Amino acid sequence: MFFKSSFTSLAVSLLASIQVVHASEAYPSLPTWKCTKSGGCIQQNTTVVLDQVAPNAIGTAGSRTAADYAAMGVSTSGNALTMYQYMTVNGKVTSASPRVYLLGADGKYVEMGLLNQELSVDVDLSALPCGENGAFYLSSMAADGGATGGAAAGKGYCDAQCQGYCCNEMDILEANSMATAMTPHPCIGNTCDSSGCGFNPYASGQHSFWGPGSTVDTNKVFTVTTQFAASGGQLSQISRKYVQNGRQISSGTISSCGSTSSTGGLTGMGQALGSGMVLAMSIWNDPTQQMAWLDAGSNGPCASGQGSPSNIQSQHPTTHVIFSNIRWGDIGSTTT
Repeated sequence: MFFKSSFTSLAVSLLASIQVVHASEAYPSLPTWKCTKSGGCIQQNTTVVLDQVAPNAIGTAGSRTAADYAAMGVSTSGNALTMYQYMTVNGKVTSASPRVYLLGADGKYVEMGLLNQELSVDVDLSALPCGENGAFYLSSMAADGGATGGAAAGKGYCDAQCQGYCCNEMDILEANSMATAMTPHPCIGNTCDSSGCGFNPYASGQHSFWGPGSTVDTNKVFTVTTQFAASGGQLSQISRKYVQNGRQISSGTISSCGSTSSTGGLTGMGQALGSGMVLAMSIWNDPTQQMAWLDAGSNGPCASGQGSPSNIQSQHPTTHVIFSNIRWGDIGSTTT
């Protein structure tokens, strides 16, 4: 993953200088499930919180008294989270590019311990064209957000591109209706594998695997399950499967990841997963690279120019992604 949002520098500078007040913020409910093979899946009282630099989270008095989730294109219904790229605010179309984190009932980010575990989510990418990225990923953020106001105000973001600060990142799913990638980004201190060692079906030669009417039909909802198998207490393999229309579809695996000595490799990624990582979800597009690293050239079928934000806004103004039915736990327990 390269650039995850297009939040304005104005919003960043304003939020850096204000005192965040979050007592009145109403977090959208998003129940999730923690599963075991012996006890089944138990519902968790979880919500989502907007990232602190969301432009429309700034209150009229210059403080985040109550983030406007609707204006930022974020809504929940039951166990489903919907995020829109573009919103009309005060008669003006803006690129919302929302990013949210999973928040626990204790006011801290949920830290998922996923070594020798699996994570599943139902996904609807049908409204995401070339150039869009519906991202579902993990970050080694501090559970309390690492600052005053912390997680309750959406603080503390970090990733392997060192946005915020440098930390381990596991891109479970970066995708639109035309292409997808799964990418570990391990780090040792401030040295991160920013490019990662991802798996993209199209780039591996599977040109009819992903897309409208393809093996994984992105016109329809499907389940994404990612398994983090361990051997001897260390991560040995990351594997992916899909379930659609009652049919299980196996996909790629990752069994090595760069230099263990410089960035930690697959072993380091496993250590981060074992310590617990925070779930982030976002939608964004990319004026610089137009998401070509994900869906164009050798990475996907999208043509040059298709992924430009101006083209997306004019041709697909209601583009959005839906993540639902999030569950994690023992391998084999989340899709039963």
